[in-house]
Amino acid sequence: MAVLEFLGSQPGRIVRIAAGLALIATGAMRRGGWLVLAAVGLVPLAAGVFDLCILGPLFRLPVVGPKFRQAMANR
Repeated sequence: MAVLEFLGSQPGRIVRIAAGLALIATGAMRRGGWLVLAAVGLVPLAAGVFDLCILGPLFRLPVVGPKFRQAMANR
């Protein structure tokens, strides 16, 4: 659960945004089949920007950041 706590935190959000940007940049620079990597990079980027934890439903937790953090605090 430590990974989920980190992903739901502010530093985790920054890491998701940075990872998304890195995937998009790598996919865009390599081109060709690597553009799929750029498309995949949109997922962590959007999750970080919109404060969503897409792994939440796998653990029966909310997706929205504030609700996710509250549910994690209640566990």
